[in-house]
Amino acid sequence: MTMVPLDYARSFMIGRSPLNEVRLWVESRTRIIDERNGVTEDYIQCASCKSENTFAEKDLFKEDNYDFLPVFGPEDTLIYRRKAWLNPDYRSCRKTAETWDGPAERFVESTSSQELATAREILQATYDNHPIVAQTEIWNSETGLRAIIEYPVKSLNTIREGDIYQIDTGPLAFPDLAQRPEKLVDLISLAFVAFNAPGFADFVIEVPTAIETAPGTGGTQVYHYSRIISLDAENRLYATT
Repeated sequence: MTMVPLDYARSFMIGRSPLNEVRLWVESRTRIIDERNGVTEDYIQCASCKSENTFAEKDLFKEDNYDFLPVFGPEDTLIYRRKAWLNPDYRSCRKTAETWDGPAERFVESTSSQELATAREILQATYDNHPIVAQTEIWNSETGLRAIIEYPVKSLNTIREGDIYQIDTGPLAFPDLAQRPEKLVDLISLAFVAFNAPGFADFVIEVPTAIETAPGTGGTQVYHYSRIISLDAENRLYATT
């Protein structure tokens, strides 16, 4: 399955509520395909902001402030609230239609995108200052699930000699395809991705993580990107305009 890359500089989710037509920048798009029943669902992860007293006359940031990040699905929306401690409402799920009255997708597809077939083309597009969008396709033959994770490349390492590159970017909506939950939205966690070849991708996933003064001593837990996995993948890179 192929997707036309989004123009991420001009793609947003915009609330329909007359009380707050919030505009949220799109940071990644994850398409989950259930190959057993033909169901396909897109999940749109938006940029993080801080908790706020919206439209107040003063004191705009809330006390005990937290990172706020939404992931919109066709039926359900995930809301991530990351505080400085392991808060129990870190991840919550609500109906998309009830979230800002069901935000509208204001997506712009890239009018001109060129797939970068070689490492040399990836480096040249980087040096020519083209926006680059990646698609990482993963699958699990046991569960019959497949996903395409699309995201703008915000961090890219290169070495001219030898045409060497490495992607490291996020956050994005990562689906754990090793399970078959009742709802596909339950597959999703926040993660960063890294790869330097077409056939695999490494992910570091946000999970409860102990803050230890010495290994094995236990201690306070926070949410942090610490669970690392490596998966077979098909990575595609596009130079867009």
